[in-house]
Amino acid sequence: MKLNYKSFGEGNPVLILHGLFGMLDNWQQFAKRLASGYKVYIIDLRNHGRSPHSDIFDYDVMSEDLALFLDYHHISQTDLIGHSMGGKLALRFASLYPNYVDKTIIIDIGIKKYKPKHRPILKALNSLNLSQFTTRNQIDDKLEETIPNKSIRKFLLKNVSRNIGKHGYHWKMNIEAITNNYDLIIDKIELKNNIINDCLFIKGVNSDYILEEDKKDILLQIPNAKFITVQNAGHWVHAEQAKLLLDIVDKYLSS
Repeated sequence: MKLNYKSFGEGNPVLILHGLFGMLDNWQQFAKRLASGYKVYIIDLRNHGRSPHSDIFDYDVMSEDLALFLDYHHISQTDLIGHSMGGKLALRFASLYPNYVDKTIIIDIGIKKYKPKHRPILKALNSLNLSQFTTRNQIDDKLEETIPNKSIRKFLLKNVSRNIGKHGYHWKMNIEAITNNYDLIIDKIELKNNIINDCLFIKGVNSDYILEEDKKDILLQIPNAKFITVQNAGHWVHAEQAKLLLDIVDKYLSS
């Protein structure tokens, strides 16, 4: 699958992988800042953003997408930055294709199986017929009935696109495939091989995605893993502490 992407800067390649319901636009400002010292690629993963849709949606097929992307761009080795679902993908890719990966940075996700906390969101998104709406505010008002958090709604509404030549809107992301394969996305990541390359886990202090007891299991399969906690940040570290995250990432990649 040929993935949609943008790139910035020159130098050693860095790929940034977004999380569930996300897209490359979520990381564009961060990528531009990081690009002062690297060739940074931001990618729409399959079934997200402007990349193609497919009924098949798991970490192995997404890893194949990344390998094809790197081959197409003649990248023999890269650093990976992955947030949430993108972090799990980065780990699975590093275990399947170790020769492609130098350093890996995992932002606020572990390797364990997670509870299906996104099911209410999926239910809300699946309940909407976007073609019936005439404004984004109408969609937001309807979502507010089941998703009261304004920040989450704003994040999700970035996936709304107006129908060309028709009334109404549609989802950029493939809601059906994401819903049908959701259990695979939240499942524990099985690493084919231990990851011996450098790997940094960055946790938001207000997030519960990486707990202290999770570190032991991570170190069993990723013995060189290091851990950093970012203060005054939750799961979306790149949005809440962009400058601090940039400093951490740049220091780690350049060391």
